[in-house]
Amino acid sequence: MSDTLLKPNAAPPMSQAPTRIALHLGHLPDKTDIKAPWPRSPGAVNPNNPPWPAYRGYHEFSFAHATMQSRLPTILGKAIEDAVRTLNNESDEERVIDLSQSIQRMEELMTDLSGNAKLRPIVDDGEADVVTWNREITKYFIGKDFMSAPWLFAEAYKYRRLHECFSVSKFWRGYDVFYRQKNDTFSRSHEAVFELAMRFAEPSGKSANESVESLRLMFMELTQVCLWGNSTDLSLLINMTEDQIRSLQSTGGDDLAATEQNILGNHMERLWDTVKSLRSKQAPRRIDFVLDNAGFELYCDCVYADFLIQSGLATEIRFHGKRYPWFVSDVTKKDWDWLPNNMVYGNLFPNASEVELEALRRLGRRWKQYEQEGKWIYEQHPFWCTGHTYWDLHSEAPDLFLHLSKSDLVIFKGDLNHRKLTYDCAAPASTPFDIAIGPMASAAGAPKVASLRTIKSDVVVGLGSNGDALAKRLDEEEPGWKISGKYAVVLLSDGRPGEPVNFD
Repeated sequence: MSDTLLKPNAAPPMSQAPTRIALHLGHLPDKTDIKAPWPRSPGAVNPNNPPWPAYRGYHEFSFAHATMQSRLPTILGKAIEDAVRTLNNESDEERVIDLSQSIQRMEELMTDLSGNAKLRPIVDDGEADVVTWNREITKYFIGKDFMSAPWLFAEAYKYRRLHECFSVSKFWRGYDVFYRQKNDTFSRSHEAVFELAMRFAEPSGKSANESVESLRLMFMELTQVCLWGNSTDLSLLINMTEDQIRSLQSTGGDDLAATEQNILGNHMERLWDTVKSLRSKQAPRRIDFVLDNAGFELYCDCVYADFLIQSGLATEIRFHGKRYPWFVSDVTKKDWDWLPNNMVYGNLFPNASEVELEALRRLGRRWKQYEQEGKWIYEQHPFWCTGHTYWDLHSEAPDLFLHLSKSDLVIFKGDLNHRKLTYDCAAPASTPFDIAIGPMASAAGAPKVASLRTIKSDVVVGLGSNGDALAKRLDEEEPGWKISGKYAVVLLSDGRPGEPVNFD
């Protein structure tokens, strides 16, 4: 026996202590498969906790991961190259120094983005949204980094930080690092541009008197032109070849008939019924477009809006753009002005025939006339460049909600607007659109809302009662279908128009 004696109450030596205690639980109830209650109750929803689980950069199964890890650094790198190109053409010392400091701030942003830094407050650069951004960061994202914050907020934050790189400068406050790319993509869209220009150069004087069926067919085709024009998204197609762009921008009738089967959630007939009903309404008959991409997509939007005016379906179109460069290719006032001015006076298509160029000039002159007459109105509310989703529009921008409530139809274009409408979260594909967009459908006074979106990110809703099964089949048969741009949705919410707007 060992000479070491244990005292009566002493613990056994560590070598003898059990490393793990196992209990037999055979007489307890079986474990139940309890699923989290989705969607969250409205009171539990906030920017860090969407109605359904958020997509975050560390989710390797999602497009959020590819975006935060690879796409955003690539986009920022090209933005730096653009600024350096401008710097190399400058001669004034003060402007050179000022721009070089902006480039240095961009490089610091690249370090933060690539190193997955925590989200710091926005510097006070004199913009009215600084308080809004910093309140959201302080309230919901203290300690969060680019990968752990919800993808939508983190991505928007990156573009706000990019704006900050120039907004604190003396000479370069309004500089757009994406401007060249946007213009270049339009100038490379020769075939699709003139396909439409040759058809719509002359005002169709008979449109207002055409048969309802004739108008319906034109509306259906132009809705698709407007929908698939969203394929030209520079944040996704940074290195696309000219042939690939032409393929995406096909606007002939055969191409449209073939692509309609790829509209997985298709409310076009309901959308037509909504627009058709406006013909019996006294003026003003107002339709709003919340714009997405500049260049060719904006051109398609304007062709669509031109038809709505000429047909008498609308008497007033309001276009909503961004106050500063946003998500690469989003429309700014500079992009809005650039398009018709270059259609009328520019030389973007040196290989075009004189007939084609004259068609484009006539179209541009008519659009400029619409703006002069107040039939087309461009607006840019600060809310569109925040990290908020549109679930917060009613509470965070009541003036904008009230303004939109006076519209007969609000058309949200593109993937980013769809993500913001739906809170960019993992809602089931069978979720009805009006449920997925929350207060934009359910709040008193909410306007009729349509989403025209080619699918380029993870969130997919509005596919009907069999939507979950359809999404599962596509996941198995076509991995990557959610980011390919091959599929689309045209979805409509009837809202609660006409009811008094209430902010209590």
